[in-house]
Amino acid sequence: MSQPTLGRESKTLLSYLNDQRDHVRGILDGLDDEALRRPVLPSGWTCLGLVQHLALDVERFWFRGVVAGEPAVTDRPPQAPDAAWQVGPDVPAAAILDLYRRETDLANAILTGTPLDAAPAWWPEGLFGDWRIHSLREVVLHVIVETASHAGHLDAVRELIDGRRWLVLTE
Repeated sequence: MSQPTLGRESKTLLSYLNDQRDHVRGILDGLDDEALRRPVLPSGWTCLGLVQHLALDVERFWFRGVVAGEPAVTDRPPQAPDAAWQVGPDVPAAAILDLYRRETDLANAILTGTPLDAAPAWWPEGLFGDWRIHSLREVVLHVIVETASHAGHLDAVRELIDGRRWLVLTE
């Protein structure tokens, strides 16, 4: 079976989304296990917790759940709102980073195989009040914004950890 040909808009949206995902991975590059697990801001989240949130609550939920309606996502029992942000000490950092990569790959397969105007296959009634997303296009735009926001959070945390800044030219 041949891959569908992506239209210009789909290619552009995917490119912007992948840029933000690369930003998330890139700003964490070189941090050791201790730094990835250290809460830096008063809210107490860690870099690994944020990446796990992006993998589960963003990539998996929006693409595999909302867009594709996969039962493995839509049938799971409700979790505490911040459960995905918690990474146990026995979970290797590499496992969380791999989870994010796998979920983005699965999301890309859904994105590239679904028309942008396609309505969600599933919607979590009541979870967002009256707010609703009506198409894959809206899901992608939402995920770009959320991923970019969290990439910015990681920028601030990384600068506080060791002074590194994303995309700063060095002399």
